[in-house]
This record gives sequence, structure tokens and C-alpha cells, in this order.
Amino acid sequence: MTHTDPHPHEQPADGTSPAPAPGAPERASTAPEPAAGGLDARLVVDRPGFRLDVTLKAAPGEVVALLGPNGAGKTTALRALAGLTPLTDGHLHLDGTPLEHTPPEARPVGVVFQDYLLFPHLSALDNVAFGPRCQGVGKAEARARAAAWLDRMGLAGHAATKPRRLSGGQAQRVALARALATRPRLLLLDEPLAALDARTRLEVRAGLRRHLAEFEAVSVLVTHDPLDAMVLADRLVVVEHGRVVQQGTPADIARHPRTDYIARLVGLNLYRGRAAGHTVRLDAGPAVTTTEELSGPAFVAFPPSAVTLFRDRPSGVSARNLWRCEVTGLETHGDRIRADLTGDLPLAADLTTVAAAELDLRPGTPVWATVKAAQTHAYPA
Repeated sequence: MTHTDPHPHEQPADGTSPAPAPGAPERASTAPEPAAGGLDARLVVDRPGFRLDVTLKAAPGEVVALLGPNGAGKTTALRALAGLTPLTDGHLHLDGTPLEHTPPEARPVGVVFQDYLLFPHLSALDNVAFGPRCQGVGKAEARARAAAWLDRMGLAGHAATKPRRLSGGQAQRVALARALATRPRLLLLDEPLAALDARTRLEVRAGLRRHLAEFEAVSVLVTHDPLDAMVLADRLVVVEHGRVVQQGTPADIARHPRTDYIARLVGLNLYRGRAAGHTVRLDAGPAVTTTEELSGPAFVAFPPSAVTLFRDRPSGVSARNLWRCEVTGLETHGDRIRADLTGDLPLAADLTTVAAAELDLRPGTPVWATVKAAQTHAYPA
């Protein structure tokens, strides 16, 4: 990995990694079998009040997203992969080679930092050429390799440009080119789109997806943004309190969340209980009627858009799930209004602005909430 300063007394542009917060135990999760090549790691890092214990396995060409709330341990895991944070225990093998005791600069690892950390005194071309130069590549060859990568990123016309004159999207592409120019076997991306505005983010995300799809080695993306993770990654690994709580394809995790954090991330109301036939009796709350027939511990989920609200108890409504609730908060959510409710069943409901106005909703307003059984989804816990 190459991120050493070319001048001993000159530092890259500002950018730091956030420190993790204390955590708690995990729920077990099954990891895929180790690939013949690629990444095979168990990252254990002990700190006062916090323990990271995460297993990561990925095949060459696979993009894995580490997803989780602030303080979950995502950045600690990334720094451990890069060699910037030493392991307390565990192992780290890349293409079958152990790297636990390999210094950061000697690892075949490329890193794209959240704030890019481009060297402000170097042109875009020399920023990209810096990595190969540190690997012992001659100046002419390094600059030729850098020029090829800038051209591939659509930045051939900005080779002589200093970082301060680059847009956020251009700086992100230069940082990606710099990481890839070293021909890494592991590419680490730390919140690579976090510094971009919404419009630029959309464009750069599409470009990054294309470049990651072409990358032949392993990519590990750290993000707290579910859209970045869903669009860019082949597989999601959700970390909470330093442990893996769930992993799978984006579609599987979106359909079968197993923690409150994941449910909020994908926009679902999620409850746990015990199923008997088409009824799930919740651990804390009423029963929910579903179309699935299950037996034993189960989750039941439904989107906020499936909830219909009434000011008075409805008559002639076919919904078998009916709960008395109270509005605790309202906020704009896209082109809708999201109501947070408490009462028989705490839940979130999405309404049109017209519906919210007609119901005259405000904190403290009593309402009745209904959800049709066909709009719920139950699955084994």
C-alpha cells in the first residue's frame, strides 16, 4: 500500500478517520467459504471498551460493503486491512499470503480515503504516479501509467491540474486512479462518496460502479449510506458493535433484515415474535396477521407505505391488523410525510402531504393504523 508522504516535512491534504465508539456482543452470522484466492481474514482488535471481531472472505473480482452505524467498527476494520491498525488476534491472508506482520507500505493494497488525501503540491498526474514510484517504478514509466489511468477516468485534460482546482468528483477519480495505479490485490474505499454533493454523487457513483466491476481483485467498501452499498457491492456485511450481525446480497438483506438498524436502513418496520400459522405473536406487543404460514421464532416486516391511518376507528375496513396509536413525530421523507407512532404497536407510516393535512396530524394526535396481511412479510428468525 502506498500513502507515504513524498516530502518528510510536508503532509497531505487534511483528512482523518473517525474513532470507533464502544460496542457490544454480536449475533452470529455465517460467512462464505474461503476462496482459493482473494481475501481471507479474521480481524480482531481490542481497545478499552471496544472489541472488533469480524471475519471477511471475498473472491477476486468481488465487491464487499461493510455497512453499519457510527462506532460499529467499520473504519477500524478497514484500517486493520490496510495495516494502519495492528491486529490483536486473528489472521489476514490475501491470495494465500499472510499479511499480519507486513508493514502497510509493503502490502499490495490500494486505499481511497474519505477526503481523498491528495498531495496538494502535486499535479493530478504526479499524484497518480506517486504510488508506482514508491514501488520502485522508473519516473517515465510511472508517469505513463498515471497518464493511462487518468485517461481511463476521463481526466486526461486535467493531468497538470493541482487538487485545489479539481471538483469533488474529479478529486475522487484521481484518488481512485492513484490507488489502482499500484496494481493492488485489495482495494479499500473509506466512504468514497461522502464528500460529494447529491448531484455529483449520483454521477460519480455510476462511474465508480463501472470501475469496480472491471477491477479483477478484491474491493472492500466502507459506508453508512445504504444506497452506496446496494448499488456498488455484490455482498453486504453489516457490522454492529464490532461484530457481524448479518451478511448477504443486497436484495436478501433488504428483504430479510435481522436487526432494527438494518430495518431502518432499508425502510421497514420490523418486529420479532413467535409464529403459529398465519399469526405472529410479537415479543413486545400485539399479534400480526400475515399471508405466510410459519411456526416458531419469526420476524415480520412491512414498509411504512403499507400503513393506512384513520382519525376514528374504521368500520368496513378489510385489514386484519388494526392498532390504536398516537403520533409522536412528523418529518418530510422524500415526497411524503413520515409519521412516527407509538401505542399498541410502535411503527412508522408514510402518507402523502394531502392525506397528512386531511388527517390534521401533529404530535399527540390519536390515530388508528391498519396494515393488510398481504402487505406484511414474515420469515424465520
